Amino acid sequence: MSTRPVLVAWRDALMTALAPAIWGSTYIVTTELLPADRPFTAALLRTLPAGLLLVLYSRHLPQRREWARLAVLAMLNIGFFQALLFVAAYRLPGGLAAVVGAIQPLLVMGLVWLLDRHPPGHLAISASLLGVAGMAALLLSPGTVWDPTGILAAFVGTACMAAGTYLARRWRPAVPLLAFTGWQLLVGGLLLAPVAWLVDPPLPPLNATHLLGYAYLSLFGALLAYVLWFRGIARLSPVAVSSLGLLSPSMAVVLGWALLGQRLSGLALLGLVGVLGSILAVQWAASAAPTAPRGQAAVS
Repeated sequence: MSTRPVLVAWRDALMTALAPAIWGSTYIVTTELLPADRPFTAALLRTLPAGLLLVLYSRHLPQRREWARLAVLAMLNIGFFQALLFVAAYRLPGGLAAVVGAIQPLLVMGLVWLLDRHPPGHLAISASLLGVAGMAALLLSPGTVWDPTGILAAFVGTACMAAGTYLARRWRPAVPLLAFTGWQLLVGGLLLAPVAWLVDPPLPPLNATHLLGYAYLSLFGALLAYVLWFRGIARLSPVAVSSLGLLSPSMAVVLGWALLGQRLSGLALLGLVGVLGSILAVQWAASAAPTAPRGQAAVS
């Protein structure tokens, strides 16, 4: 095998990894810079302005036959996922929600196996299980509360993101990347608008810190991060992309330790090493696999 495709795959993986790394900063920005107790408003102001900016910049209107699939992808990747994510965040400790989310690579493998008839390799399965175990060691504590509604919301949200990741690769229309990302963010933001209006209290007068926080979440946490994420989906296998999502809670833990003085135990450090090892192993397996044409997804 030529080394050039492998190097290209690792370069694409590194660029895609920037998206969940940025998403990992969402917790600290939300808790330190934004008004409290307005999760759906935060999700709305994160997605809708970014989608509008990308749509206006790209100036690309999808064809009539492309709208149905774009709407489904927007619901799975943005609207449903963001809403269920915040339901889980309110009802579960962040660690437990992240552990449930860590099963996403396994769900994507199941979709690839079921729909593409491409069974996952032993390395990818083992590495994904290691990621779940590492996330549990990193984030769970003996006093973790197991709220059934929160766990269900976290699982369904993870399943939505897994399906959205798989279908974004399989269905992606002949739409430029910026337009493909922008329309999903715009439609997803419109879906979140009535939820934010009905559930969250009105925003208080916003100061410069609040505005800075919302601008960061929209420009970096949505616009830049989702462009990199969907670029990665177009170039990498869905399993490789979904495994990179484990970087988000890992980055949140590292930022909490570095900026807020939060404690990291020896078991947590071992879990962090396990998560990073899992991500590297899945990327290695994916880079060594034959490249599948668009509409299929190779995974080893």
